[in-house]
Formats: sequence, C-alpha cells, structure tokens
Amino acid sequence: MTKLNVGLLFGGCSGEHEVSISSARSIAQALSNEANAEKYRLLPFYIDKDGAWRSPEIAREVLASGAAIPMSDAPPNRWQFPAEVSEIDVWFPILHGPNGEDGTVQGLLKLMQVPFVGSEVLGSAAGMDKIAMKMVFAQAGLPQVKYVAVKRSEVWSNPCVFPKLCDEIESQLGYPCFVKPANLGSSVGISKVRTRGELEAALDNAASYDRRIIVEAGVVAREIECAVLGNDQPKASVPGEITFQSDFYDYETKYTIGEADLFIPANIPPAVTTQIQERALQAFLALDCAGLARVDFFYVEATGEILINEINTLPGFTATSMYPQMWAASGIAYPELVDQLIQFAIERHSNK
Repeated sequence: MTKLNVGLLFGGCSGEHEVSISSARSIAQALSNEANAEKYRLLPFYIDKDGAWRSPEIAREVLASGAAIPMSDAPPNRWQFPAEVSEIDVWFPILHGPNGEDGTVQGLLKLMQVPFVGSEVLGSAAGMDKIAMKMVFAQAGLPQVKYVAVKRSEVWSNPCVFPKLCDEIESQLGYPCFVKPANLGSSVGISKVRTRGELEAALDNAASYDRRIIVEAGVVAREIECAVLGNDQPKASVPGEITFQSDFYDYETKYTIGEADLFIPANIPPAVTTQIQERALQAFLALDCAGLARVDFFYVEATGEILINEINTLPGFTATSMYPQMWAASGIAYPELVDQLIQFAIERHSNK
C-alpha cells in the first residue's frame, strides 16, 4: 500500500505560535499510531515567527522540543519553500490565529492544488473576522448578543467623533460589555468594561491590535461549545461546557492549567443539546466551512435562550483541547479523528 505524504504545517506569525506547536505535537503523535502509520508518512514543516518555512528536519526538532526557534537577525526568506513541499499529497495546517486560519495560508495551499484539512478561503476568512462572522450568522437567522461594529479611524479620530461613538455604544449595549479586536484569536486584546473610562481605554487598546473592532453586550450565561466534523453533510459532537473563576475566558485562563474546568458532555437538558447541535451545523454550513470547526454558544439558563457566540475553524488540537475531547466523548478517538480529517480533505478536493 502506497502511503500518502501528509504535510503537517505549524508555527506561524501569530500570537498563538506556541499553541500551534502543541497542537502539531499531538497530531504528529496520532499519525504515528499503528493504523495511521500504515496509511500516512509524516512530513512536518515549521513556519518560524519571521514567516520563513523550515525543512522537515528542523520541524522535527521543534516537535521534539516543543519550543519555538528564536527569531533570527538575518532577513527571513519567506518565498523559498523547502524542497520536500513538492512531495506532499495532503496538507494538515494547524496554524492558529492570524496568518494561519484567516484564509491567507488556505489561499496559498489552494494555489498548490493539493488537498488540505479544514475550511477554504471563504470559511476561514469569515470565521476569523468577528464582524463578518456575525453578519453571516444574522443572515442565517442565528440568535446572538447585540453588538456594535467599530473602525479604528473612529477611535483614533478628532475629539468630536469619539465621544459620540461611546455615547452610541452605551445607548445600544449598556454595561457591562466586551470590546474585542475583530481578527485576533485566543482572547488577545479583549476587555470587559463597566464604565465610560474603561470603555474608552478598551477601544484604544483594541485599536492597537486591529483596524476593525467589535463591541458586544454582556450576558449572564453558561458557555457551551460544540464540535463539528465533515464537509457538506457534517455531524455535531456532544456539547461541552467551560467554567472558570476569572472575570471572563481570557488568554491566561484559557492556557493556564487549572484555571478552567471542562465538562463533557455538558449537563444541560436534552432539548438544549439538540438545539445547540442543530445551530452548530447551521453556522458551519452558513460560512461554507469544511473539515472541522468548534462553535461556541451562550446558554442563558434563566430564559432558556441559546445565543451563538463564535465559530473557530482551526480550534486548539492537543489531546486535552475541547474539540478532540468532545469527539472522544462522542465515540471518535484522537487518532481516528486525525484520519477522518485527512480523508475529508481529500474528499473535498476531489469534488472540485
């Protein structure tokens, strides 16, 4: 049996570089599983923080150590790919955040005309930009929290425009509310605000990260997530719940062991489970996603409302991440999940 060469692409130019390395290490281990090793030959490629692609030899060193390569003083060669790139039969990109799950790398891989795991350009880009995402959700009829879209030019403007912007946000959303850069993952640059002074500071902070900003109304709710797997006929996992003691699910809480608790399956009524699964699939298809996604919801227990929060088209993929754990609880073990994702990538490509 001829093995398929799987190009595991990880690292990247984003604040989630180290998270990508952790995900890649777990995927590499799954590909060494006996059943997968009979079908696939792993060729890892590491994109350093300068954006340069590194050879499988260097990528294996990064996977072994789990540590990023220090940035070089020499100018990076971003347009020269290692020779082994030409050998790849199917790509498995696990690049979290900007320059990885926002459609940029997906466009490059499409130009290579080789199958790749995950959503294509449209789903990736719309899933990364919180404003575009919410507009698609609204068009699909998915209930969500109230929000206001803001441009950096409105924040860093003359003294007449900015106060009016803050007045509008206070009038439409009230306090507390959340200020977020539209195109960053892992809760980077997000602030919870309760006063006018905090709002002004949070908008200025978010504008330093992105030219597009979203402000969302706060809601007292449980945070429920659901994993989706497949292409045009996807399926949804059992939902999981995240609980935490911090003010909100920020970067430190998300990536510090012991700061958050995961409950899989979530202890919610069966009717709520069904509705979350249905809406997760609806969101996945509305953005034309492929392969995998994690869809996050707010469950307002007091009213029974289920509000969609966001979709993540390349969620964390370590063995302890929510996405694989929800599928493990649904009957698909991690090595089998990796295999299915590769097969879905090939299927999607062949349907072109």
